[in-house]
Amino acid sequence: MSKVVLITGGSSGIGKSIGEFLVKKGFTVYGTSRTPANYKDSQFPILALDVKKTETISKTVNTILEKEKRLDVVINNAGAGITGPIEEIPEAEIKANFDTNFFGPINVIKAVLPQMRTQNSGLIINITSIAGYMGLPYRGVYSASKGALELLTEAFRMEIKDFNIKMTNVAPGDFATNIAAGRYHAPLLDDSPYKKPYGDTLNLMNEHVDNGSDPNLMAKAIFKVIQSKNPKVHYKVGEFLQKFSIVLKRILPSKVYEKMLMNHYKI
Repeated sequence: MSKVVLITGGSSGIGKSIGEFLVKKGFTVYGTSRTPANYKDSQFPILALDVKKTETISKTVNTILEKEKRLDVVINNAGAGITGPIEEIPEAEIKANFDTNFFGPINVIKAVLPQMRTQNSGLIINITSIAGYMGLPYRGVYSASKGALELLTEAFRMEIKDFNIKMTNVAPGDFATNIAAGRYHAPLLDDSPYKKPYGDTLNLMNEHVDNGSDPNLMAKAIFKVIQSKNPKVHYKVGEFLQKFSIVLKRILPSKVYEKMLMNHYKI
């Protein structure tokens, strides 16, 4: 029987690559977007869903269940970037980012758990970020939202183990996607004390995305996770140095690691 997969944010970038790869492997895939009409040429159905609006989540989940009668894999991929000096990012933008990157996945998980419990099976994959393992300058809000989702997954796994439902984190590094275009950028203010270091860091971040890895690497990694009988708590996908940075944080003194990050970002 073909597994039924729901991918939030499946219309572009990593989500689209995952969906197209899984379709080729014989999975029944549904993606989501806030504007599905813009993706009529998708290789799999794109349904209307905004992770910040619980009614759209319920409607989409019910639509899939009415047609497929089951839901085997849910990939919480929808996310939003945000950059800027924390002091200068409006509170509303910080809350909006957490609504998408943290509370959004929680709402999706709550919507699908009853069905997975009924099936006595299911897998939930939360797409986090290597940035969620460390507080990065001028990406602090993003790091915090993804780091919070990592920890939430650790707790969730223990709470749902009796229902034969699996959950895991997959943390990508920099991939060549259009995430930078949709990211909230705090404006570069002429009178800001952060103008030069923030501007330099912003250029460096955009360069990393432009030169990022092929999103198909994420698709292949997700496929392996789905095939695993007992998924790990955490997976990291990206270039060696990005993954190794997590190891370094674990073994280096905090101030040494901080200095290393500051040297990298030239601040």
